[in-house]
Amino acid sequence: TNRGCEAIVRGTTKILREYYSNPLFVCVSHFWDREQYLEQRREEFDPHLFHKQTKIGQRVYNIQWWINSILKVICPEVKKKTVYKEMLPHLDDAQAILSVGGDNYSLDYAIPDIFTNLDDVVLAAGKPLIIWGASVGPFSRIPDYERYMSDHLQKVTAIFARESMTVAYLAKIGVTENVYLVADPAFLLDPVKPEVSKRPVIEEGAIGLNISPLMARHATNGYTKNWREITADIISKISETTGRTIYLIPHVTNPKDPKSDDFIFMKDAFLSLKSAKNNIVLIDPIYTASEMKWIISRMDLFAGARTHSTIAALSSGVPTLSFAYSMKAKGINRDIFGHESYCLDPDQLKPEYVAKKIESMLADIDHIKDNLKVKIPIMQDRAINAGKYLQEVLDGTTLRY
Repeated sequence: TNRGCEAIVRGTTKILREYYSNPLFVCVSHFWDREQYLEQRREEFDPHLFHKQTKIGQRVYNIQWWINSILKVICPEVKKKTVYKEMLPHLDDAQAILSVGGDNYSLDYAIPDIFTNLDDVVLAAGKPLIIWGASVGPFSRIPDYERYMSDHLQKVTAIFARESMTVAYLAKIGVTENVYLVADPAFLLDPVKPEVSKRPVIEEGAIGLNISPLMARHATNGYTKNWREITADIISKISETTGRTIYLIPHVTNPKDPKSDDFIFMKDAFLSLKSAKNNIVLIDPIYTASEMKWIISRMDLFAGARTHSTIAALSSGVPTLSFAYSMKAKGINRDIFGHESYCLDPDQLKPEYVAKKIESMLADIDHIKDNLKVKIPIMQDRAINAGKYLQEVLDGTTLRY
């Protein structure tokens, strides 16, 4: 349901298969409930990738949530192992544990103790823990926690940072010796054309748009209704200004958690449009990450809030406008373009301003595409290099980037 997470995992398996012979992968994840976990297992198509579910207690006030809450107070070390119970039997055979997810080690969602606990469990077992293809921080708005994370991050085996702003931030808080610059594994995800029966018709000159309900936190102080109204106006203004067909493309779709479901959010915005809807198409949430990447690759220009929707576009050579609320989007743009001109901060997400920005990018589209042709192979090489760095770290013959 989260195509960004899927893109990271698929890209990671591709990287490791470049450097290891027939590797096996145990993917231990936090699921909304057991039903979602079983669905993930049923739909997995990689015969060497096996899924396990953590004991996180995702639903507030269910039995597992209460168990974890009590253990956190009376015996935090036991609580850590309880959450990752399904992973423990696999540690003996594992060469390394890669903590994947993109931006888990940040304050974008909450204090990331669920992930630092993972690090502690793995390191206590004497196994290498690599924070893999991630943006990290900043933690500066909580100085005491920033000091804790500086100490914690120096203890993990390695940090493979997906953009240079993370490297610079980590150096600022004293974390340098175990840091490697790579790129997000999703830059290596292969697009897959959907089968004919479900393949959407993409008009020539199309503009793709991904807008997340999570952006409400940053654009409207958490007021989702206000953000939905602004989103509807943004869609209308882009359509009116460009005269092109607009495709609304969801990238995270979990009906069990409507507050983070792109499809539900954009559907509501679409239905509330006051202008004509005939040149606006809502893409169904039925596609894998690779199929969504194929759809995004057919766009003339893409604008997105979800980081991995923008990576799908950029890595396909599609000029991309990022709706940025954190370091990750700006860092990736800076590494590719050398600037942040194709990023908009939350306070810039006004219909007129967004439409004008897209119009200016369309006027410069050939130059942007030429730039991407040069820079994306470099980013893909950086992503592949993560496998080489992993070998060096595990062999103890580390070379610096």
